[in-house]
Amino acid sequence: MEDLIMINGLSYSYGKGHGKNALQNVQLGLSAGKVIGILGPNGSGKTTLIKLLNGLLVPTEGEILIDGHNPGKYTKGVVSYLPERTYLQAGKTVGQMLEYFSDFYQDFSVERARVMLESLGIKESEPLKTLSKGTREKIQLILVMSREAKVYILDEPIAGVDPAARNYIIRTIIQNYNEDAVVLLATHLIADVEAILDEVIFIKDGRIVLQSTVEDIREQQGKSVDAYFREVFVC
Repeated sequence: MEDLIMINGLSYSYGKGHGKNALQNVQLGLSAGKVIGILGPNGSGKTTLIKLLNGLLVPTEGEILIDGHNPGKYTKGVVSYLPERTYLQAGKTVGQMLEYFSDFYQDFSVERARVMLESLGIKESEPLKTLSKGTREKIQLILVMSREAKVYILDEPIAGVDPAARNYIIRTIIQNYNEDAVVLLATHLIADVEAILDEVIFIKDGRIVLQSTVEDIREQQGKSVDAYFREVFVC
């Protein structure tokens, strides 16, 4: 199967001249039908890679191809992105955010979103500013996962939420993504997501130090992904 995402010689530096190398010569091929963890400590380059995939940064060197296209207008229509920080407008109601996503994304399913909102007892008439942080996190995830996208990119989706919310978020990811798509999940909370991962990428100091299936790590290393990650990164 041809890779849905191809990354060739990708580097990115912050600042001009002798700026910091946030990513260095990244080579990756990622195929559809998988949940892939992008794993690394804070400052390792995870968020920079995600921003490049979403076209929010321009590579210093190298190339990214998503479904055969460089990040841009086309890829915004096939990539569903959950940033680390919320972008929900506090002055809007839940229903108004559904309308916004429906108008903006042709692949957005209002029906799917409504089913998930109903399962949580969230009414469309509720203003976002009256809801708890955990509930707003769930709503944002529902909006992202209600698209029939080819690529789902989730940046630290379970950071800063309570264990019950984490469980809901993980269930929502695995139950609602398009099976012909790829899910990229960046996190440092590996033990919480390991059960849903098919493949992992370890990133350290802007370099890819490992790309492997979860099964191969368990068979070859005789330990969990979380335990092996701690060994590689000396956590």
